[in-house]
Amino acid sequence: MYAIIDDSGTQFKVTTGDVIRVDRVLEEHPKFVEARTITFDRVLLVGGEDTKVGQPVVAGATVVGEVLRSVRAKKVIIEKHNRRKRYHRKQGHRQNYLEVKVTAINA
Repeated sequence: MYAIIDDSGTQFKVTTGDVIRVDRVLEEHPKFVEARTITFDRVLLVGGEDTKVGQPVVAGATVVGEVLRSVRAKKVIIEKHNRRKRYHRKQGHRQNYLEVKVTAINA
């Protein structure tokens, strides 16, 4: 059984046991993030033996995940430059993510 979920504008195809990176940050310290669960209620499709397609979401379907840890992506460098104008700016960005292990798909 698999499901397609929507979280903050990003769609994920997940099965039980998958590890995904969700674009969220918990306000707590990263040491205390373990042993928390997240419920995704925006399930767009549930597939398997009988496929359920939502319009736009499947009624009553949820995906439950366990928060593993808080991670940061690799640094992305942004550079702006205007030639012959002595203008250049350099800026870096690292995105924060939560690693979530999918534990159950409830259809």
